[in-house]
Amino acid sequence: LSGSFRFCLTPKPSLLSLSSVCVSGQDQSVRTDVCVEMLQTIYDWFWWDRLWLPYNLTWTDLEDRDGRVYAKAGDLYVTIPCAFIFMIIRYVFERSVATYFARVLGIREKVRLKVKPNPILEKSFAASSKHPKQMDIEGLAKKCSLTSQQVERWFRRRRNQDRPSVLKKFREACWRFTFYLLAFTVGLAVVVDKPWFYDLRQTWKGFPIQTMLPSQYWYYMIELGFYWSLLFSVAFDVKRKDFKEQIIHHVATIILISFSWCTNYIRAGTLVMAVHDASDYFLESAKMFNYAGWKTTCNVLFILFAVAFIITRLIIFPFWIIRCTVFYPLELYPAFFGYYFFNGILVVLQLLHIFWAYLILRMALKFMTANIVEDERSDRDETDSSNEEEEPVKNGPVSNGHPALNNNHGKTD
Repeated sequence: LSGSFRFCLTPKPSLLSLSSVCVSGQDQSVRTDVCVEMLQTIYDWFWWDRLWLPYNLTWTDLEDRDGRVYAKAGDLYVTIPCAFIFMIIRYVFERSVATYFARVLGIREKVRLKVKPNPILEKSFAASSKHPKQMDIEGLAKKCSLTSQQVERWFRRRRNQDRPSVLKKFREACWRFTFYLLAFTVGLAVVVDKPWFYDLRQTWKGFPIQTMLPSQYWYYMIELGFYWSLLFSVAFDVKRKDFKEQIIHHVATIILISFSWCTNYIRAGTLVMAVHDASDYFLESAKMFNYAGWKTTCNVLFILFAVAFIITRLIIFPFWIIRCTVFYPLELYPAFFGYYFFNGILVVLQLLHIFWAYLILRMALKFMTANIVEDERSDRDETDSSNEEEEPVKNGPVSNGHPALNNNHGKTD
């Protein structure tokens, strides 16, 4: 009876299972079709002409014809492998060229004293706070059978272990100095002979039916590839207090460059990039000489950077470039979403400029009152009163003929 009961019930579940498989297969096919339709709808909506182009134009107007070549969104795929090429070049450059100049300038690699392994203090350092309060220090001292001074020294040395060395910071500054200087030179060569460099209204003449020049193509690909490389390597670079602002800046710059390329805002885009590259190499060179201990040279370069930054980012950018992108296009066509989006990103960059200008002016105030230039964004190494925090490995020559500086004190950017 038991066997018969099982025999009678067996065919029915099998038929149900078969039918459920068929139904589920049909449902899966329907779901796939629905997903494809949704993605197609989103794609069509995202590239809708009315969003990115003036009311009387479509994307077909930007197709290559009659020897005229226009920017295409597919061109931007090149910037990703370009970013990785930049990262490889940077790796080789920092360990060869930058290291050579560091040695010439007398920058010494230092060995920081490592802390003794202590699971209790390490757990507190990782989970609670890198800067414990006095009450916490006393509690940890009792748990570890140490004095409060020994716990404080342990935390100081542990924090210093996570800080980048002076050589690492010099290498990074040297790489960025080299790129920014070359980028500004190339950018100036790209725009200096164009009529819209002298008459900003020419930026929008015939927009967006403006053919792309080979020099503009390579300028865009190199700049965008470099900023992608900065974003990819941000986890390994020297971290500063404006880390979040740097991320926002990189993302905003990538969006701005990509958008201006896809919608043929290339003339305005080249002007924006040239203005942004006009001052950065002064800052990076000032950092390099600061790490080398050349205070006077560092101060002069910092003053040049502050002047160039204020002129380009707080005067030229808002009162010439943004004015050009806000008012002049409206003389040709009504405002549309792409117009608001492009200018919105420019405003985000300008807000970051104001934030950094505040830091620069604060450093300039310290420079005028105490003759000291420091990067407000960086942490300085903490040292014990016994000067045992770092030990120099070797002393290098200084190319300007002056004796080597005592770099045992904490360096700042």
